[in-house]
Amino acid sequence: MKDILERLEERRAQARLGGGEKRIEAQHARGKLTARERIELLLDKGSFEEFDMFVEHRSTDFGMDKVKIPGDGVVTGWGTVNGRTVFV
Repeated sequence: MKDILERLEERRAQARLGGGEKRIEAQHARGKLTARERIELLLDKGSFEEFDMFVEHRSTDFGMDKVKIPGDGVVTGWGTVNGRTVFV
């Protein structure tokens, strides 16, 4: 059971990186935040519950079958703003 939970946490960590460290650094270099960082600023601290974190596209055109980004570049979930439930 511990191995399964460790693998799940590894997949979550990979998904949180989105396109990878280089892309996150590029966003920061341009003075921008990532989608997850913006969501954390919007919602009450610690309230965000992400869903569909492991969704991947099924496109095979233009070499996309070789590119897999967890979450497919979309971050969705729910949390609270001033104690009120919201979906983002």
